[in-house]
Order: sequence, then structure tokens, then C-alpha cells
Amino acid sequence: MWTEKLSVQAPYNFELVLERLLLDPLHAVDEENKTVKVPLTIEGNPLVFTVKSMGSTEDPLFEIQGETTEFKDLALQRIKKIFHWHQPLHTIASHFEGSDLKEIFAEHRGTAIVLDFDYYSCLVKCIIHQQLNLAFAHTLTERFVHAFGFQKDGVWFYPAPETAATLTVEQLRELQFSTRKAEYVIGLSGLIADGSLNLEELAQKPDEEIINTLIKIRGIGKWTAENFLLFGAGRPNLFPKADIGIQNALKQLYGLDAKPNQDEMESYSKSWAPFLSYASLYLWRSIEKRSEKK
Repeated sequence: MWTEKLSVQAPYNFELVLERLLLDPLHAVDEENKTVKVPLTIEGNPLVFTVKSMGSTEDPLFEIQGETTEFKDLALQRIKKIFHWHQPLHTIASHFEGSDLKEIFAEHRGTAIVLDFDYYSCLVKCIIHQQLNLAFAHTLTERFVHAFGFQKDGVWFYPAPETAATLTVEQLRELQFSTRKAEYVIGLSGLIADGSLNLEELAQKPDEEIINTLIKIRGIGKWTAENFLLFGAGRPNLFPKADIGIQNALKQLYGLDAKPNQDEMESYSKSWAPFLSYASLYLWRSIEKRSEKK
């Protein structure tokens, strides 16, 4: 067992991180103790790490705990990226100081983009969530993981691609998957299991190459590919123009009569680069119901 303390540059609001993580019932979050257990598979080994906030938004301090020192450096590297501790949020907020998003950034100060815990679960979750309301999407994902994944130290791991590749459409239909959605998940898992698709390698490629590779896979369109870039690979400059939430947020921000078209969105967002991913996050936050807890 090892423990490491890590200071992060302010501002960083971990309570908002936990609030967002709680939307997914598969996450092992303890709001009262400000902790989350993070399941990571490192070199084929399923490991659980505990991240605990010891500080505040203005003085962020975290304690990370792991069970074995063998993969400590790799785990810390991944956890820093997941919780966006590798780049100060004040630098990003400063970029938006003179922009139309200034007030939104002030209201949601210290909100970080939190990545999915691994590339495969990110893609699977995106496929499951396609064209479903959020509540049922989370329910369906939870059923999938509970049925075919496994638990360690009270934390759920998604099934390995090798496991999911062997499933039948009928098995997923029993969980209320549509036939097509079941085929998509099994097909994606098969490509990873047989080595045709290496997500670790793909995640290092340029944005356009990642999108062009993923959209060739049955069941993956541009929305899913962009979600993978944003919440899987953690790319900083993504602005999904087809996302209805972002369209609604811009409609509200600018007092428009209708949702903006793609050209209008391009015009609004031009000056927000190279942090378009954070513009996206804060626009989503601006129309979400925010917890009253401080």
C-alpha cells in the first residue's frame, strides 16, 4: 500500500467533480469524505486507487492511495490526466476573460473536465448512450457492467473487450439493448480483442485521424468519435457543433429565437480556441441544474 499527496494549482473545485461523477451509478463516490475510487487496468492488471480531497477550491490538495507500488508512476500519470491536474485551470479561465463566456467561467469557477477511466469503457458507454435519455442510458450501462464485468474492492470494472466480444446479441437483448446497439458493442469489442483496433495507440494520433478511424467502425458516428476525443483522450480543443446541449446553451447565452446553425456556432467559438473543450464544458454546465451544496 502506498499514499502520495499532491498539490494542484487553484482554482480546482473537487466537489463539482464528485457531483458530476455521481451522475453515473457505476462510480464509487463518497461525497461526505470527498473521495472517489478509480478503477484502472494497467498492463492487464485491474487495480483500484482512492483519490481524496484534503484541501479546498482555493488550496487544492489531494491524497492518492494505491495497493501496489509496481505501477505507481503509471497510475499517477493516468490519474493526473483523468482529473486534469496537469494544466492549471486559471490559465484556461484567463483565456476567456475577455470573451462572451466570461460570466459563465466566473460562475462555474474551478470546474475541471474529468475523463472516463479508460478508453474502452468510454467508447462502450458512448455507444450505449446513443439516442437514449440519460437516466435509462446509465441504467443500461450499469446492467451491462453488472452482468459481464466484475467487482474489486467495491468498485466495478467494465468487462474486458475479450469478454464482451464473446457475447451474443440475445444476451444483451435480455438487458433491453436494441439489436443494433448489441451488435455495435460486440463488434467494437471484437476489433479490439483481435488486435485490429488498438485504442492506446489510436489515442496518441491527431484528432482528425482518430475521428476518421473511429467513424469507419459500425455504430460509431462523429458524435461518438468527438466524445472519445474529449472524454477519453482528453483533447483540449473540441467543440461538438452537433451537440444539442451546446446549441441550447448558446441559444440561451445570446438570447436567440432558435438554436444556432453550424456557421453561427463557428463564428461564436472562433476566439475560444485552443480551449474549445472547456468552452463546451462550461456551456453544458450553464444549462445544467447545479447542486446548491457548497
